[in-house]
Amino acid sequence: MKTRAAVVRGPGQPWEVTELELDEPREHEVLVRVMACGLCHSDEHVREGGPYRYPMVGGHEGAGVVEKVGPSVSRVREGDHICTSWIPVCGHCRYCSTGHQNMCDDGLNAGTGMFLDGTFRFHENGEDVGGMCVLGTFSQWMVVSENSCVPIDDDLPFEVAALVACGVTTGWGSSVYAAGTRAGETVVIFGTGGVGMNAVQGAAYAGAKHVIAVDPNPFKQEMAGKFGATFTTGDPSEAEDYIRDRTRGQMADHAVITVGVMNADVLKHAVNMIGKGGSVVVTAVGGEGDTIAVPGSPVTGWHKNIQGSLFGGANPLYDMPRLLGLYKNGDLKLDELITRRYTLDEINQGYEDMLSGRNIRGVLIHDH
Repeated sequence: MKTRAAVVRGPGQPWEVTELELDEPREHEVLVRVMACGLCHSDEHVREGGPYRYPMVGGHEGAGVVEKVGPSVSRVREGDHICTSWIPVCGHCRYCSTGHQNMCDDGLNAGTGMFLDGTFRFHENGEDVGGMCVLGTFSQWMVVSENSCVPIDDDLPFEVAALVACGVTTGWGSSVYAAGTRAGETVVIFGTGGVGMNAVQGAAYAGAKHVIAVDPNPFKQEMAGKFGATFTTGDPSEAEDYIRDRTRGQMADHAVITVGVMNADVLKHAVNMIGKGGSVVVTAVGGEGDTIAVPGSPVTGWHKNIQGSLFGGANPLYDMPRLLGLYKNGDLKLDELITRRYTLDEINQGYEDMLSGRNIRGVLIHDH
């Protein structure tokens, strides 16, 4: 069949909307009619360049309907509504079987879009085209592994469900799981975009007494206050003074880094803001050089911990439906995350708006 999709052909090139050929689903695969997808910064990293295979269909946050199932599929049925999981969940590898679905071995081809059998499902003029994270939600239709599907309730809006496919779950989990926020604690979040805003929500819902949001964008500072931040600023030094005053010098229990591009200065500020036994959670993706460093003595002397966070430490099959349940109960703000909706042809405008700080999260609505 044919599908319209946004493809990046090489580092630094814009998204190009084109028509692709799409194979039928094979064993343990399904055909999904993609209804909505989030414009996440991770797709911008692919467009900027890195260890990726090009050309590639972008998009890893998505929600849609299972239209056809291949042989031996058991997780979903035709007609099911699903979220995509950008890390597949096989259910039986070492990590899945010990409650760490975010590290499933099946996620090894995220940067190439190649299926585990060494083949691709998108094609253009005889050339294989990968899908980001072996998905490609910037396409109207996609064929994916059943392991990349998370069934959801049929009454949920697709544009809301799509956000839980990555940004919401990653941010929430960064505060709740990776940091382990508990009632009464002090948490500081660096960067309040589509991921960081949910780190704010997660910390607040977990019972943190002080939730400090640091972001240079006044719009995002204002929004962070609506999502549970008790203090917002664009100045890390001001945040550090505020924390020192509110904690009587004991400093923060946790710092969560969810900026668009990681850098050494952010890490140094984060390490300085946590107290004895505190933790810094690094969710942000590294920038130029991918090297970060901090003075060793304060880390050792104060027993500080620097923790990497993949998918927020969440288990997609459990946590995505759980978060959507919190949304339905009125305990989690998701509608408020959506700043603007875009068509497929407006995708470059969507990323321009994201990079300029005008959006918390843009959502692409597919036309069918």
